[in-house]
Amino acid sequence: MPETNPRKPVPLRRRFTRSISAATTLLLVVPAAAAAGALPPSLVGLFGLKAKGAVLIDAADGRTMWAQDPGTARQPASATKIMTALIVLDRPGTDLDREVTVEQAYADYVNREHASSADLQPGDRLTVRQLLYALLLPSGCDAAFALADAFGTGITVTDRTRSFVRAMNEKARDLGLSETEFSSFDGVAETGRNLTTPRNLAELARQAMKNATFRAIVGTAKTEQEAPAGNGRIRYYSWENTNRLVGTHEGVVGVKTGTGKGAGPCLVFAASWGGRTVIGVLLDDRNRYRDAEKLLSWAKVWTGPGGI
Repeated sequence: MPETNPRKPVPLRRRFTRSISAATTLLLVVPAAAAAGALPPSLVGLFGLKAKGAVLIDAADGRTMWAQDPGTARQPASATKIMTALIVLDRPGTDLDREVTVEQAYADYVNREHASSADLQPGDRLTVRQLLYALLLPSGCDAAFALADAFGTGITVTDRTRSFVRAMNEKARDLGLSETEFSSFDGVAETGRNLTTPRNLAELARQAMKNATFRAIVGTAKTEQEAPAGNGRIRYYSWENTNRLVGTHEGVVGVKTGTGKGAGPCLVFAASWGGRTVIGVLLDDRNRYRDAEKLLSWAKVWTGPGGI
Protein backbone atom coordinates (compact mmCIF):
# COMPACT_ATOMS: atom_id res chain seq x y z
CA MET A 1 0.00 0.00 0.00
CA PRO A 2 1.47 3.36 -0.93
CA GLU A 3 2.31 5.76 1.92
CA THR A 4 -0.31 8.45 2.38
CA ASN A 5 -0.06 11.88 4.00
CA PRO A 6 -3.06 12.64 6.17
CA ARG A 7 -2.28 16.40 6.00
CA LYS A 8 -3.53 18.14 2.90
CA PRO A 9 -1.11 20.70 1.39
CA VAL A 10 -2.06 24.32 2.00
CA PRO A 11 -2.85 26.14 -1.25
CA LEU A 12 -0.22 28.71 -2.25
CA ARG A 13 -2.70 31.59 -2.17
CA ARG A 14 -3.71 30.73 1.39
CA ARG A 15 -0.05 30.51 2.51
CA PHE A 16 0.64 33.91 0.96
CA THR A 17 -2.40 35.38 2.70
CA ARG A 18 -1.22 33.98 6.05
CA SER A 19 2.24 35.52 5.53
CA ILE A 20 0.75 38.91 4.79
CA SER A 21 -1.48 38.60 7.85
CA ALA A 22 1.49 37.75 10.07
CA ALA A 23 3.51 40.68 8.73
CA THR A 24 0.56 43.01 9.30
CA THR A 25 0.22 41.74 12.85
CA LEU A 26 3.91 42.45 13.49
CA LEU A 27 3.57 46.00 12.19
CA LEU A 28 0.62 46.53 14.50
CA VAL A 29 2.37 45.01 17.50
CA VAL A 30 5.50 47.15 17.29
CA PRO A 31 3.90 50.58 17.84
CA ALA A 32 1.55 49.10 20.42
CA ALA A 33 4.49 47.67 22.34
CA ALA A 34 6.31 50.99 22.07
CA ALA A 35 3.34 52.80 23.56
CA ALA A 36 3.29 50.33 26.42
CA GLY A 37 7.00 50.80 27.08
CA ALA A 38 7.78 47.14 26.32
CA LEU A 39 11.06 46.23 24.66
CA PRO A 40 11.17 42.95 22.70
CA PRO A 41 14.92 42.19 22.41
CA SER A 42 14.34 39.77 19.53
CA LEU A 43 12.91 42.48 17.30
CA VAL A 44 16.27 43.87 16.24
CA GLY A 45 17.38 40.38 15.25
CA LEU A 46 14.82 40.55 12.44
CA PHE A 47 16.95 43.26 10.84
CA GLY A 48 19.82 40.83 10.17
CA LEU A 49 22.71 42.58 11.92
CA LYS A 50 26.10 41.18 10.91
CA ALA A 51 28.02 42.01 14.09
CA LYS A 52 29.71 39.18 15.95
CA GLY A 53 29.04 41.12 19.14
CA ALA A 54 26.84 44.16 19.72
CA VAL A 55 24.98 46.14 22.33
CA LEU A 56 22.81 49.24 22.58
CA ILE A 57 22.48 51.03 25.92
CA ASP A 58 20.73 54.02 27.43
CA ALA A 59 23.48 56.50 28.26
CA ALA A 60 21.56 57.87 31.23
CA ASP A 61 21.90 54.77 33.37
CA GLY A 62 23.74 52.19 31.26
CA ARG A 63 20.64 50.04 30.89
CA THR A 64 20.83 47.54 28.04
CA MET A 65 18.24 48.17 25.35
CA TRP A 66 19.33 45.38 23.02
CA ALA A 67 22.30 43.01 22.78
CA GLN A 68 23.81 40.32 20.60
CA ASP A 69 26.48 38.21 22.30
CA PRO A 70 27.48 41.17 24.50
CA GLY A 71 29.69 39.20 26.89
CA THR A 72 32.22 37.62 24.54
CA ALA A 73 35.61 39.35 24.60
CA ARG A 74 36.87 40.51 21.20
CA GLN A 75 39.53 42.84 19.88
CA PRO A 76 38.23 46.44 19.62
CA ALA A 77 41.09 47.72 17.43
CA SER A 78 41.28 51.54 17.53
CA ALA A 79 38.17 51.83 19.69
CA THR A 80 40.82 51.27 22.36
CA LYS A 81 41.66 54.96 21.91
CA ILE A 82 38.54 55.89 23.86
CA MET A 83 40.42 54.70 26.94
CA THR A 84 43.63 56.37 25.76
CA ALA A 85 41.81 59.70 25.69
CA LEU A 86 40.05 59.08 29.00
CA ILE A 87 43.36 58.45 30.80
CA VAL A 88 44.63 61.83 29.63
CA LEU A 89 41.42 63.74 30.30
CA ASP A 90 40.75 62.23 33.73
CA ARG A 91 44.24 62.87 35.06
CA PRO A 92 44.10 65.63 37.71
CA GLY A 93 45.71 68.83 36.53
CA THR A 94 45.92 67.90 32.84
CA ASP A 95 46.87 71.01 30.86
CA LEU A 96 45.23 70.73 27.45
CA ASP A 97 47.43 73.57 26.17
CA ARG A 98 50.68 71.82 27.14
CA GLU A 99 52.90 71.36 24.11
CA VAL A 100 54.30 67.95 23.20
CA THR A 101 57.10 67.56 20.68
CA VAL A 102 56.55 64.90 18.03
CA GLU A 103 59.41 62.41 18.09
CA GLN A 104 60.77 60.44 15.15
CA ALA A 105 59.92 57.26 17.08
CA TYR A 106 56.20 57.98 16.67
CA ALA A 107 56.43 58.15 12.89
CA ASP A 108 58.68 55.10 12.78
CA TYR A 109 56.13 53.18 14.85
CA VAL A 110 53.17 53.78 12.52
CA ASN A 111 55.32 52.95 9.49
CA ARG A 112 56.56 49.73 11.07
CA GLU A 113 53.10 48.61 12.20
CA HIS A 114 51.28 49.92 9.10
CA ALA A 115 49.02 51.65 11.59
CA SER A 116 46.58 54.50 11.06
CA SER A 117 48.28 57.88 11.23
CA ALA A 118 47.52 61.56 11.81
CA ASP A 119 50.66 62.28 9.76
CA LEU A 120 52.38 64.00 12.67
CA GLN A 121 55.74 65.41 11.60
CA PRO A 122 58.82 64.95 13.83
CA GLY A 123 59.85 68.17 15.51
CA ASP A 124 56.38 69.73 15.42
CA ARG A 125 54.93 70.90 18.72
CA LEU A 126 51.26 70.09 19.25
CA THR A 127 49.15 70.77 22.31
CA VAL A 128 47.57 67.93 24.24
CA ARG A 129 44.19 69.10 22.94
CA GLN A 130 45.43 68.89 19.35
CA LEU A 131 46.86 65.43 19.98
CA LEU A 132 43.45 64.32 21.24
CA TYR A 133 41.90 65.51 17.98
CA ALA A 134 44.64 63.65 16.09
CA LEU A 135 43.92 60.56 18.20
CA LEU A 136 40.14 60.49 17.91
CA LEU A 137 39.37 61.87 14.43
CA PRO A 138 41.88 60.31 11.98
CA SER A 139 42.63 57.66 14.62
CA GLY A 140 46.30 58.50 14.71
CA CYS A 141 48.43 55.82 16.34
CA ASP A 142 51.27 58.34 16.25
CA ALA A 143 49.12 60.64 18.40
CA ALA A 144 48.38 57.75 20.76
CA PHE A 145 52.12 57.09 21.07
CA ALA A 146 52.78 60.77 21.76
CA LEU A 147 50.14 60.89 24.52
CA ALA A 148 51.30 57.63 26.12
CA ASP A 149 54.89 58.88 26.08
CA ALA A 150 53.92 62.27 27.50
CA PHE A 151 51.63 60.98 30.25
CA GLY A 152 53.41 57.76 31.18
CA THR A 153 56.05 57.58 33.89
CA GLY A 154 59.59 56.26 33.69
CA ILE A 155 63.00 57.02 32.30
CA THR A 156 62.70 55.39 28.88
CA VAL A 157 60.04 55.53 26.20
CA THR A 158 59.30 51.85 26.81
CA ASP A 159 58.88 52.46 30.53
CA ARG A 160 56.54 55.38 29.93
CA THR A 161 54.31 53.65 27.39
CA ARG A 162 54.08 50.50 29.51
CA SER A 163 53.09 52.52 32.56
CA PHE A 164 50.42 54.23 30.47
CA VAL A 165 48.96 50.87 29.44
CA ARG A 166 48.98 49.82 33.11
CA ALA A 167 47.00 52.97 33.89
CA MET A 168 44.49 51.96 31.21
CA ASN A 169 43.97 48.59 32.88
CA GLU A 170 43.70 50.18 36.31
CA LYS A 171 41.08 52.57 34.98
CA ALA A 172 39.18 49.63 33.50
CA ARG A 173 39.11 47.96 36.91
CA ASP A 174 38.01 51.21 38.58
CA LEU A 175 35.10 51.43 36.13
CA GLY A 176 34.11 47.83 36.78
CA LEU A 177 35.08 46.68 33.28
CA SER A 178 36.03 43.19 34.39
CA GLU A 179 35.91 41.76 30.87
CA THR A 180 38.46 44.23 29.49
CA GLU A 181 42.23 43.92 29.12
CA PHE A 182 44.54 46.36 27.32
CA SER A 183 47.95 45.42 25.95
CA SER A 184 48.53 48.56 23.89
CA PHE A 185 47.83 52.28 23.95
CA ASP A 186 46.20 52.33 20.51
CA GLY A 187 44.64 48.94 19.75
CA VAL A 188 47.59 47.56 17.79
CA ALA A 189 48.01 44.20 19.49
CA GLU A 190 50.09 41.47 17.90
CA THR A 191 49.49 39.20 20.90
CA GLY A 192 45.71 39.51 20.57
CA ARG A 193 45.40 40.30 24.27
CA ASN A 194 43.81 43.71 23.69
CA LEU A 195 40.28 42.60 24.49
CA THR A 196 36.92 43.87 25.62
CA THR A 197 33.25 42.97 25.34
CA PRO A 198 30.49 45.02 23.71
CA ARG A 199 28.90 45.76 27.08
CA ASN A 200 32.25 46.86 28.61
CA LEU A 201 33.09 49.03 25.62
CA ALA A 202 29.66 50.66 25.71
CA GLU A 203 30.13 51.46 29.39
CA LEU A 204 33.59 52.87 28.68
CA ALA A 205 32.12 55.13 26.00
CA ARG A 206 29.34 56.15 28.39
CA GLN A 207 31.91 57.26 30.95
CA ALA A 208 34.05 59.06 28.36
CA MET A 209 31.05 60.94 26.97
CA LYS A 210 30.57 62.55 30.37
CA ASN A 211 33.72 64.59 29.66
CA ALA A 212 32.92 67.81 27.79
CA THR A 213 36.23 67.90 25.92
CA PHE A 214 35.86 64.30 24.76
CA ARG A 215 32.28 64.96 23.59
CA ALA A 216 33.34 68.04 21.66
CA ILE A 217 36.13 66.21 19.87
CA VAL A 218 34.31 63.00 18.89
CA GLY A 219 31.33 65.03 17.72
CA THR A 220 33.51 66.97 15.25
CA ALA A 221 33.38 65.94 11.59
CA LYS A 222 36.51 67.81 10.51
CA THR A 223 39.06 70.14 12.07
CA GLU A 224 41.86 72.39 10.85
CA GLN A 225 44.78 72.85 13.23
CA GLU A 226 48.09 74.67 13.08
CA ALA A 227 51.20 74.02 15.13
CA PRO A 228 54.81 75.25 15.36
CA ALA A 229 56.81 73.10 12.95
CA GLY A 230 60.23 71.67 13.58
CA ASN A 231 61.69 73.93 10.91
CA GLY A 232 60.54 77.07 12.69
CA ARG A 233 57.52 77.63 10.47
CA ILE A 234 53.86 76.78 10.96
CA ARG A 235 52.45 73.36 10.07
CA TYR A 236 48.82 73.08 9.03
CA TYR A 237 46.96 69.88 9.84
CA SER A 238 43.56 68.83 8.50
CA TRP A 239 41.85 65.84 10.12
CA GLU A 240 38.51 64.23 9.27
CA ASN A 241 36.52 61.96 11.54
CA THR A 242 36.73 58.31 10.48
CA ASN A 243 33.22 57.87 11.91
CA ARG A 244 31.10 58.52 8.81
CA LEU A 245 27.96 58.92 10.91
CA VAL A 246 29.19 62.17 12.47
CA GLY A 247 27.84 65.10 10.50
CA THR A 248 25.74 62.92 8.19
CA HIS A 249 23.25 61.13 10.44
CA GLU A 250 20.70 63.01 12.52
CA GLY A 251 21.51 63.09 16.22
CA VAL A 252 24.89 61.31 16.07
CA VAL A 253 27.36 62.81 18.54
CA GLY A 254 30.31 60.36 18.34
CA VAL A 255 32.27 58.25 19.14
CA LYS A 256 34.99 56.00 17.56
CA THR A 257 35.80 53.54 14.81
CA GLY A 258 38.22 50.63 14.79
CA THR A 259 39.51 48.20 12.20
CA GLY A 260 42.08 45.43 12.48
CA LYS A 261 43.03 42.07 11.05
CA GLY A 262 41.93 40.24 14.18
CA ALA A 263 39.18 42.68 15.14
CA GLY A 264 37.43 43.24 11.86
CA PRO A 265 35.45 46.47 11.37
CA CYS A 266 34.24 47.94 14.68
CA LEU A 267 32.15 50.95 15.57
CA VAL A 268 31.16 52.69 18.78
CA PHE A 269 28.46 55.30 18.20
CA ALA A 270 26.25 57.63 20.19
CA ALA A 271 23.19 59.64 19.28
CA SER A 272 20.90 62.05 21.11
CA TRP A 273 17.28 62.97 20.53
CA GLY A 274 15.17 65.16 22.77
CA GLY A 275 17.58 65.03 25.68
CA ARG A 276 18.02 61.25 25.62
CA THR A 277 21.25 59.59 24.46
CA VAL A 278 21.92 56.04 23.34
CA ILE A 279 25.31 54.38 22.86
CA GLY A 280 25.92 51.41 20.61
CA VAL A 281 28.80 49.03 19.96
CA LEU A 282 29.33 46.82 16.93
CA LEU A 283 32.34 44.49 16.96
CA ASP A 284 33.58 42.55 13.95
CA ASP A 285 30.80 43.84 11.72
CA ARG A 286 31.37 44.09 7.98
CA ASN A 287 28.17 46.15 7.69
CA ARG A 288 28.90 48.38 10.67
CA TYR A 289 27.44 51.63 9.28
CA ARG A 290 24.34 50.02 7.84
CA ASP A 291 23.76 48.12 11.08
CA ALA A 292 24.35 51.25 13.15
CA GLU A 293 21.74 53.09 11.11
CA LYS A 294 19.26 50.27 11.68
CA LEU A 295 19.83 50.36 15.41
CA LEU A 296 19.60 54.14 15.50
CA SER A 297 16.34 54.14 13.56
CA TRP A 298 14.96 51.54 15.93
CA ALA A 299 16.24 53.38 19.00
CA LYS A 300 14.75 56.66 17.88
CA VAL A 301 11.29 55.07 17.82
CA TRP A 302 11.75 53.60 21.28
CA THR A 303 13.12 56.80 22.79
CA GLY A 304 10.30 58.91 21.40
CA PRO A 305 7.07 59.88 23.19
CA GLY A 306 5.64 56.84 24.88
CA GLY A 307 8.84 54.89 24.41
CA ILE A 308 11.48 53.95 26.96
